[in-house]
Amino acid sequence: MSEPAESLEASVFARDCASRQTLQNATSRWGVLALAALTEGDYRFNALRRRVDGVSERMLSQTLQTLERDGLVVRTVLETIPPKVEYSLTPLGRDVGTRLADLIELIEGNMPAVLESRAEHDAR
Repeated sequence: MSEPAESLEASVFARDCASRQTLQNATSRWGVLALAALTEGDYRFNALRRRVDGVSERMLSQTLQTLERDGLVVRTVLETIPPKVEYSLTPLGRDVGTRLADLIELIEGNMPAVLESRAEHDAR
């Protein structure tokens, strides 16, 4: 495995910058919801799937694997019978998830204005 360059300066606006892929992973349809849900606390897989209503088991699994690879989520196998898996946020994941949760709150709080704007636009 190669070591990351210490002088690497990330820029999501640069075509080949790895930060662009990480941003895409965190802000994907299910990535945003998984990260925001995990800011509420640790979740076992099925509980997280219920919290993120509408996501398939396969998509949630892929999303969590991607977020784990990016260092945003930790997957912990609990020593129980049968074994259970729990997901939590890393410190970086908590920071990202909190900012996404703030964005969600901003959008939800402004839905009346959004719906009014949509209606005006669609009436044209």
